[in-house]
Amino acid sequence: MIGLLLSIVALVGTACSTTETSSKQASVKLIQDESVPYIGFLLDTLEEERWYKDKQLFEDHVKSLGGQVKTLAANGSDAVQLVQAQLLIEEGVDVLVVVPHNAEEGAKIVELAHKHKVKVISYDRLITKSDLDYYISFDNKKVGVLQATEIVKHIPKGNFAYIGGAETDNNAVLFREGALSVLQPLIDKGDITLLADQYTEEWNPKNAENNMKAILTKANNKVDAVVAANDGTAGGVINALSNVGLAGKVPVSGQDAELDGVKRLVTGTQTMTVYKPIPVIATQAAEMAYQVAKDETITTDTTINNQKTDVPTILLEPMPVTKETIKSTIVKDGYLTEEEIYRK
Repeated sequence: MIGLLLSIVALVGTACSTTETSSKQASVKLIQDESVPYIGFLLDTLEEERWYKDKQLFEDHVKSLGGQVKTLAANGSDAVQLVQAQLLIEEGVDVLVVVPHNAEEGAKIVELAHKHKVKVISYDRLITKSDLDYYISFDNKKVGVLQATEIVKHIPKGNFAYIGGAETDNNAVLFREGALSVLQPLIDKGDITLLADQYTEEWNPKNAENNMKAILTKANNKVDAVVAANDGTAGGVINALSNVGLAGKVPVSGQDAELDGVKRLVTGTQTMTVYKPIPVIATQAAEMAYQVAKDETITTDTTINNQKTDVPTILLEPMPVTKETIKSTIVKDGYLTEEEIYRK
């Protein structure tokens, strides 16, 4: 393990030290036909179920358009992700599509890519404090609004907890802002007491579970509802609730329509999830990347300020899913099948 880390550090050092010289050299695509758009897809991780779907759909659509694509996953390491960006740039990619592990650290990838005249599209998660070229995602504040709204439908008054995602992920900040836009007026009225408002390091379900255990202990188990930022953190929260006999009694939100989360909707331990149609974002991002690679004009919906510039942006619509709407949303879209969800 130590040897691997030293190798990564050495690679990062090499990547940084050779940036100026290599940027002056003409890149050579490591594909047979250099006229074919070559797209690099950098994922933060493949440890969560949803990213496998993004990967497959994105790759398939790039290929259907006539391009080639290579995907690398950093397993939650900023250093590895930067090295992977360098490797793809050296392989001659025309554009990088990046799901950053850390919003601010992702700026290093943008800077490196631009030195080599490679444009960068931020996928689902915004890269901040950089001259990012494009951003495609869902309306992430709305995700938080949908989560809190559904929970308040079930429990309009009482003791609430907010269990967010990783603070290093700009989306987690937006989810929280959206949720609090619903909760804060009720807090101000005295209808809701917010017992806890905290992020979850690395989006790790075990961290969410431990945080929820601490909240339950401090509140003597008197927690009426939990707004959890995604299905992973929801799973951790529900494990903690199960330990004190409250699973299924305390409404819990989620996001991503992961199979385990949707199964919890069926059993009643999770109240809702937010479905962000992965086929839509993956195919639109593939089309955007293909057009950028061919120097074609890109049409966007709006701009988002990333703390340095106003980034041309496409924002897609998320949708809430409850037990009653599973078949009319995620099953209808073919995202999950009835057999996967309902089989014993």
